[in-house]
Amino acid sequence: MILHIDTTQLDQLSLSLQDNDQTIAEQHLPVHYNQAELLLPEIDKLLQGANQQLTAVKKVVVQNGTGSFTSLRIGIATANALAYALDIEVEDDQGNKLLANNMQIVEPRYDREPNITMKK
Repeated sequence: MILHIDTTQLDQLSLSLQDNDQTIAEQHLPVHYNQAELLLPEIDKLLQGANQQLTAVKKVVVQNGTGSFTSLRIGIATANALAYALDIEVEDDQGNKLLANNMQIVEPRYDREPNITMKK
């Protein structure tokens, strides 16, 4: 089973589960700068709704590229952490992955400089 994660939209979190090229569950949730708080609980809800365990996931695919700095980082960090913890494959939506320190990871592709406010 493949878990797809997309946190690139500021106002939406998208998740799906695929098995043998068929979508068996998906969620599109409205969010507003709170992907970090919602992502893991919503993955759990997606799996429960499909009567699946996290251990059934054999690969994580994460949307990479355009999107805000923080939301992109949240999705990719979560995908990399799940892949590491479950000892499974991870790749981005274009099939890209890296081998770093004997671990397979996805490296974020930022399309612009981060807009991080400075302390006043």
